[in-house]
Amino acid sequence: MATPLTENTLRIIDATAPVVAAHIDEIVPCMYRRLLAEPSIRALFNMSHQQGDSPQHKALAGALVAYATHIRTPDVLCDAIERIAQKHAGLQILPEHYPHVADALLGAVSEVLKDAATPEVLAAWGEAYWVLADTLIAREEQLYTDAETQTGGWRGWRRFQVASRTREAEDIMSFVLRPVDNGPVIRHRPGQYLSFRFVPAPGEECRRNYSISSAPDGKSYRITVKREPNGRISNWLHQSAEIGTEVDVAAPSGEFFLDPAHKREVVLLSGGVGLTPMVAMLESYGREDLRMISVHATRDDRHHAMRETLRNRATESYVFYDVASEQDLHSGIRRGRIDPKWLIEISDPAAADYFICGPAGFMQAMVDGLKAANVPSSRIHYEFFGPAAAQIG
Repeated sequence: MATPLTENTLRIIDATAPVVAAHIDEIVPCMYRRLLAEPSIRALFNMSHQQGDSPQHKALAGALVAYATHIRTPDVLCDAIERIAQKHAGLQILPEHYPHVADALLGAVSEVLKDAATPEVLAAWGEAYWVLADTLIAREEQLYTDAETQTGGWRGWRRFQVASRTREAEDIMSFVLRPVDNGPVIRHRPGQYLSFRFVPAPGEECRRNYSISSAPDGKSYRITVKREPNGRISNWLHQSAEIGTEVDVAAPSGEFFLDPAHKREVVLLSGGVGLTPMVAMLESYGREDLRMISVHATRDDRHHAMRETLRNRATESYVFYDVASEQDLHSGIRRGRIDPKWLIEISDPAAADYFICGPAGFMQAMVDGLKAANVPSSRIHYEFFGPAAAQIG
């Protein structure tokens, strides 16, 4: 358990949090510049999230401000800390990585705030950082131990190979992965993801997360990947990951999963390739006693992946295209975007749990709409493709 912060430290954080918040858009890029200068740390990051108006920078900025704001009431951040720990465990973040982050953060605060960053202020922020870091380190070790001790479990990276590849849509490909050692694998919870260490070229290392798009079978996993125009790894997978290609895989992670116990109705809301965890949920529990409503939005027929599972395994299935032809409309496809008010009409907001996955704007609209309809936050679940600290309000 992390050592509680001293009252003196709490007073300093309270006093300086507004100043740090006012300069956070300068501090975070400065911190990343320092952090990514270290090659061993750089490999941990998706560099596509570091370009321009970076969502990763925004996510970290929000997390730092939230931590400082709630420095006396950290329990309100438990859910956010759990999400970060799950992402870190997937990416195999280890205790030795944390000092690099501390040095980069305090160096950035000092550089941006200049004379206002007195030794006393830096010491207080350093103490606050290490309380949070120790909390994450302890939780991550627990996750590593839990994964290692399960049937088919392992710690660290395990070698898998591509057993098959299937084109699901114009820009979406599925890959079935089996361990090279032919041993069993953890039966994941439907909705969880795998983390990967890729070496697409000699001397280049990249780490990524991809949702598992299949029901657990104890033998293999399937991931379903959208090819992004500038995606280093998604393009490599589509172009170069043939049957037999080997990759390093960490144990399944994530707190976004469906446990059907005590649920009467589940609404699966997906946008684009965000359908992948929903497919795992439907393959695991579809067409049983639980009412499962699938609502999926995508660009058009060419980008509509895994439609048979969504249609055949769900109790009810609805599909929306941004661009729908008359033939699409005659076959039951709807044109336009999902209206949260319509969602309330087709589901039971007093009983349903809503699972949401897709682009950030899509998820924000769904979450806002459901909350406006007085659906409790405890029954709104979402998975975000992006930085570990990202939040949906």
